[in-house]
Amino acid sequence: MSHASQSPPLRGRCPAGQRGVSPVITRRAFLGGLALASFGGSPAIAETRPRRVVCLEWTSAEMVISLGITPIAVGDIRGYRDWVVEPQLPASVMDLGSRSEPNLELLAELQPDLIVGAYGYGLDANDFIRFAPVFNIPFYDGTSSPYAQAVAETRRLGTVLDRERQADQLITNVENSIAQARTKLAPRAARPLCVVSMFDDRHVRVYGAGSLFQDVMDRLGLANAWVRPTTDWGFAQAGIEELVSIGDATLISLDPIPRHVQIRIDNSSLWNNLPCVRNGKVIRIAPVWPFGALLAAQRFAALLANI
Repeated sequence: MSHASQSPPLRGRCPAGQRGVSPVITRRAFLGGLALASFGGSPAIAETRPRRVVCLEWTSAEMVISLGITPIAVGDIRGYRDWVVEPQLPASVMDLGSRSEPNLELLAELQPDLIVGAYGYGLDANDFIRFAPVFNIPFYDGTSSPYAQAVAETRRLGTVLDRERQADQLITNVENSIAQARTKLAPRAARPLCVVSMFDDRHVRVYGAGSLFQDVMDRLGLANAWVRPTTDWGFAQAGIEELVSIGDATLISLDPIPRHVQIRIDNSSLWNNLPCVRNGKVIRIAPVWPFGALLAAQRFAALLANI
């Protein structure tokens, strides 16, 4: 799997004044759009909620599924199953192609009621509104922390999908789950962690301030050993030698790690001389989507609670 598979969304091409917000914001506006729109020349019929939902990328797919709706298509299904894992994609979900270049012919054939995507992939909502109303999720836009935005956008999406009750229940369940994980982790709260993704034998992506992982660690009462500056997406691209700065902290390494990278890392003197490696404080955990929403936060907390 290439480094690009887990790249954060790309900035850009969001219309001025509409950063992360599509022409469809409220459920009322959405239903009105359904009544006026047409798919393949046939008038659309307004329903109590969208029945045929397409997700352009992984965060939107996680959110739609978390509200009890199975999308008919998702961008890059193979990547989702490698990097996101949960919630699981049912076998019925079709692959819409690349997250950055969806298959527009397939999109037209699917005749969706709603298209959902996350801001930042270089996709313009105007390219898709001819197929269906578009709901954009504005994560990592600087307005609030990733976890707080996940809560707000879950409620907003729940309104559009007529799943307000499910959205509220999801928020409560995740908060309770994180609280339980915090209790379990209390004995190790004083021991800092550092969370990384590995893409080659010389560099790591380290998650820190501004990341979903940092928000979850704060809620768990855990200290992050990485205190250096991060990008707008909450991570730093660092040389492996820079991990010396975390001292004797425990290093949490996210799967998947490409096999050829793992082989090189195992034989790397830079890696093997790190204090955390010498002291046996490296722990691999299952994949979690770093740019996900509430279920990603819940999964990350649960994985940390079981290290």
